[in-house]
This record gives sequence, structure tokens and C-alpha cells, in this order.
Amino acid sequence: MPLTVVITRDVEDRYRGFLGSAMLELAPGVYAQPRMSAGVRGRIWAVVEEWHTRLRRGSIVMCWAEPASAGGLGLCVLGEPPKDVVTHESILLVRRALSSRQASTQPP
Repeated sequence: MPLTVVITRDVEDRYRGFLGSAMLELAPGVYAQPRMSAGVRGRIWAVVEEWHTRLRRGSIVMCWAEPASAGGLGLCVLGEPPKDVVTHESILLVRRALSSRQASTQPP
């Protein structure tokens, strides 16, 4: 039962009430639970994912210790800006598309 952390940004108040009922709110939009089972974590994520699918606002990240995963971290992400989490040599990296403005300022 590893530590689970959920971070929300620009989401409706319903998330705050729901997550606060199962986790400790450490700071606005940051929730933690030191001993959360995989089953409870999955049910919480299912509710959050369903709401986000309907409401399409804000972003939510859930992470937990997962020794079998690359980098030892389990990770679920919803919302904007879109990110691709990729594994490279057993570590997790975030890959984002370059905007046209960023691409033009890169040296050749």
C-alpha cells in the first residue's frame, strides 16, 4: 500500500470534496494518502476519470510508488496541456510537442 499523491489544477469543486473524503489535502489541489491500496486507488481514478471525461476542464495527475514500473513510479494523467510520458533507460520522461514559436528559436 504505497503513498499516493493526486494533484489537481483548474477543476470543479466536486473534485476537492471527493478527494478530500479519501485523502489529506496538503495544499490547495494537492492530496496525499500514505497507505492506499491499489483497489481504492483504481476506484478513485475511475470516478475522477469519468468526471473529467464529461466536464473536460483542468488537469489531474495521480502518482504512487510502483517498483515494477519504469522509474519506480505509477502515473496517471488527465487534461491539458497534453504530455506523453515515455520510458528511456528505465526512467520516466515527459515529451511535449514543440510549438512553432519554440521550434523557430532552436539552434540548427
